[in-house]
Amino acid sequence: MAGQIDAKLKALGIELPSPMQPIANYVPYVVAGDLVFISGQLPAIDGKVAWTGKVGAAISIEDAAKACRQSFINLLVHLKAATGDLDRVVQVVRLGGFIAAGADFTQHAAAMNGASNLAVEVFGDRGRHARTTIGVPSLPLDAAVEVEGVFRIA
Repeated sequence: MAGQIDAKLKALGIELPSPMQPIANYVPYVVAGDLVFISGQLPAIDGKVAWTGKVGAAISIEDAAKACRQSFINLLVHLKAATGDLDRVVQVVRLGGFIAAGADFTQHAAAMNGASNLAVEVFGDRGRHARTTIGVPSLPLDAAVEVEGVFRIA
């Protein structure tokens, strides 16, 4: 039934924002056959990065998880633009998370769960995915996190 994912988002209190434009020489997504590759999304709200700084220092684990959740919402914006209908998503194939943190930080996975948990909330079993989460010394615009994704569509 068309509109199931939009209804799920509404039930979760999520309204998809306008997409943030790429900040460099790349496109926000590429459709290749039945796969959609979404470029890394920052935790932006209204076109501005909402969580900046290092996770574990200026940013708590809880806020980092919120930032990853927002980054996943921003992935959905581009996924909807690429597909026209989020109900076309057959599987969240893979999410990649980048967590800006110091060398002694080790709780990257807890932060990235903000994105992974929302993927499962939105898509159910179709939201279960492979994942890579890594720590990095910095991200564009001093963002605390960045999330990219690959989705299979019908």
